Amino acid sequence: MKHEMRLHPEPFNLIKKGTKTIEMRLYDEKRRQIKEGDLITFTNRETDEKIDTEVLKLHIYPSFEELYKHFDKVSIGYNEDETPNPDDMDIYYPKEKQKKYGVVGIQIKRK
Repeated sequence: MKHEMRLHPEPFNLIKKGTKTIEMRLYDEKRRQIKEGDLITFTNRETDEKIDTEVLKLHIYPSFEELYKHFDKVSIGYNEDETPNPDDMDIYYPKEKQKKYGVVGIQIKRK
């Protein structure tokens, strides 16, 4: 199955570069449709450039706090000199929705 997701330029470029290998999302109805082996096309919100990726594995957690404990910061989109903070995800997904749906780390590789 094919899926489409939009990304801000910074995470898009990190996937393009190959350093960001975990895309973090709310595990809502839309993301529950994603399965290992599926294809995700990411689109840069500013340039409309596209990247095709394959889903290698889904990592499901009750919160971003739990997810952050299981991955190195570069794989989830931070630079080496940055300090990862699960609260950074609150601007995209309110805590209430995180509690309701849980979260998913979608492990991907470029096609």
